[in-house]
Amino acid sequence: MGDFSHEWLALREPADRQARDSRLLREAVAHLLHRRPIEVIDLGCGTGSTVRALSPLLPREQRWRLVDQAASLLDRALAQLPPTCDPAQAVGVVADLEGELERVLEEGAGLITLSAFLDLVSERWIERLVAAAGRQGAAVYAALNYDGRTACGPFDAMDAQVLEAFNTHQRRDKGLGAALGPRAGGVAAERFAAAGFRVLTARADWCVGQDMPELQRQLLSGWVTAVAETGQIDPNALADWHERRRADIERGQLQLTVGHVDLLAFPPQSAAAPPP
Repeated sequence: MGDFSHEWLALREPADRQARDSRLLREAVAHLLHRRPIEVIDLGCGTGSTVRALSPLLPREQRWRLVDQAASLLDRALAQLPPTCDPAQAVGVVADLEGELERVLEEGAGLITLSAFLDLVSERWIERLVAAAGRQGAAVYAALNYDGRTACGPFDAMDAQVLEAFNTHQRRDKGLGAALGPRAGGVAAERFAAAGFRVLTARADWCVGQDMPELQRQLLSGWVTAVAETGQIDPNALADWHERRRADIERGQLQLTVGHVDLLAFPPQSAAAPPP
């Protein structure tokens, strides 16, 4: 799986928090409130953004199993638990989420959570997640999955070419099989529905304006690095585009919209909130 620094995860967390769809978040909470004990497994937890988003909405008697392959990120997640989460009820697990997914999930939980993760995995990995959640009767809340709907303003004639190349890069193997990239949310919704889950989806777009200049800079740098690896754009033209966009940031003019989708899947026969 790709490496994600704690600095990057901290930088993006405010945008993630603003983007999460509030209705799906409330539905996930409602599902947990119908079950006792309240147990959550957070896959690819990073520094703990999901527990910080969800825990304050739950009663004190909540239990978390935080899972990541990076021990350093897991340590930060456990050190930054919100006051609503009793440290004695939060367990950290270092695991390879390609080879050990089923083992990690075999203890079961009322809810399995993932944030900014499904776009990194393969179709087969999602099928394994669906099967494991079905065996456990667990709901799955997968938030902030990149879906390719990215827009930059003001207009630049090279935007479409750069973003097309970036989306191509997103489908490369990140250590969890050939990544679905922008297709992840749609494929996951299809696979959960085919297995009998009730599936809810909602847009959860980043709106990154002039109040987030450092996030804009890091996004542009990440896009340029990824696009350069595809070889689809002349390096000089790509560098010129990057320079124009950096100038937009310095003038306070750049506006970025990065499309994401949230997904919540209730298992068959779930006692969670009834269908609308």
